[in-house]
Amino acid sequence: MENIGFNIVGIASTGEDAIKQTGETNPDLVLMNILLKGDLDGIETAQTIRDVYDIPFIYLTGYFDNKSLERALITQPHGYITKPFNDGEIQNAIKLALINHQKSKD
Repeated sequence: MENIGFNIVGIASTGEDAIKQTGETNPDLVLMNILLKGDLDGIETAQTIRDVYDIPFIYLTGYFDNKSLERALITQPHGYITKPFNDGEIQNAIKLALINHQKSKD
């Protein structure tokens, strides 16, 4: 992420920690893996972050099946990228997510 011009304000391996860090750091965007350690998966975590902090998020995952995709889409992500991905894909997805989130607030 830093190689393509973005700052990383935190990395979390559990949903609980991701929610806590989001509240503490107030990032511009969250990249969320669907599979997380702990009681909350990435979809539940992203929904909480969206509801509580109104921060846009992009799912970035190697885990892809129709059921997970359907659950993920309900949370209204600003993107869904499957691994493997390249720098250009992630950079474009982030820029688009930030622009769309700002437009939705205006």
